[in-house]
Amino acid sequence: MKIFLLIALVFVLFYFVPFDSPIVAQSILNGFKMLNDYARQHVLLCLVPAFFIAGTISAMLRKDAVLKLLGPNAKRFVSYPVAAVSGAILAVCSCTILPLFGGIYKKGAGIGPATTFLFAGPAINVAAIFLTARVLGWDLGIARMLATITAAVFIGLTMELLFREKGSGGFVTAQGNEGDLRGVVFFLLQLSFMILAGLRINNNVKNVGLGLIGASTLMMATFGFEREKTKLWLSETWDFAKKILPYLFVGVFLAGVITKLLPEEIVVRLLGRNDLWSTLVASVIGAFMYFATLTEVPIVQALRELGMAKGPTLALLMAGNSLSLPSMIVITKLLGKKKAFTYFALVVLFSTIFGMLYGVVD
Repeated sequence: MKIFLLIALVFVLFYFVPFDSPIVAQSILNGFKMLNDYARQHVLLCLVPAFFIAGTISAMLRKDAVLKLLGPNAKRFVSYPVAAVSGAILAVCSCTILPLFGGIYKKGAGIGPATTFLFAGPAINVAAIFLTARVLGWDLGIARMLATITAAVFIGLTMELLFREKGSGGFVTAQGNEGDLRGVVFFLLQLSFMILAGLRINNNVKNVGLGLIGASTLMMATFGFEREKTKLWLSETWDFAKKILPYLFVGVFLAGVITKLLPEEIVVRLLGRNDLWSTLVASVIGAFMYFATLTEVPIVQALRELGMAKGPTLALLMAGNSLSLPSMIVITKLLGKKKAFTYFALVVLFSTIFGMLYGVVD
């Protein structure tokens, strides 16, 4: 049935779209131009290393140790910071955050650390932060990371305060891979490659550094691990890539189309000021929109080109990664209506607050 509906949708699209219209032709061409720009500037030295890093995190670093720190016996000053940053360590994305959230919540993490993890997880994974920084600017990339972590802790503490719910017993840690120092070194090598690739320094120095780090990484992948471990790393890397890249490319193309189709005056009117109204509108839009992993970056880039201000940009990124209409349905089933709708309101509130704070900074 799904295949039939997809075929029918494609047929209707090609049947009714006026391709002879200049604006339609220009919009489609602009979509391909943006794809061309992304392929040249952001794929090889940003996305590809990010996928390898995500594969390393999944295959070679221990996740059970992190999840254990969210358990009912953990102190607040431990559980909340860990919950806020573990999205980067665990490489969670929007498609995996909900089952992980449900698991740690039902197994005793408590509503505070669990909702902190739920909010921060998708927004601070390695690929999201670096792509934001490369495409939208390092100031926004850093602001996104810091604002998300801080807001996540406030949201979790507020949820715990409102519902007086701490972790229950019976927390069971996930069965992770046995990590060791080699996995950490391997991770840091790849991370340093990604950081160096994004620096604006002398090209000769950069190329030599990238070559040395790349060769070291290749040597370690070939001779530093058992063959099965290396195969698992490559398998996990490919799994991330095949799940994310198709959606990302579609998102980039649509962002290019939107840039031509969406009237600039509408964007400016709704999102063009660093005030309460524009930032709140951006937070609400982000809360209901569904962004596949990393697709928020090209879409936000397109909106910024049309006049979206700084504050609404950050608010849209914060709310857009943590919520969507489909995820709201799942979260409501997991938490119940009262807790779920409180969480939704807090996401919009803190996204708006931090968006406004970022908007007033020159």
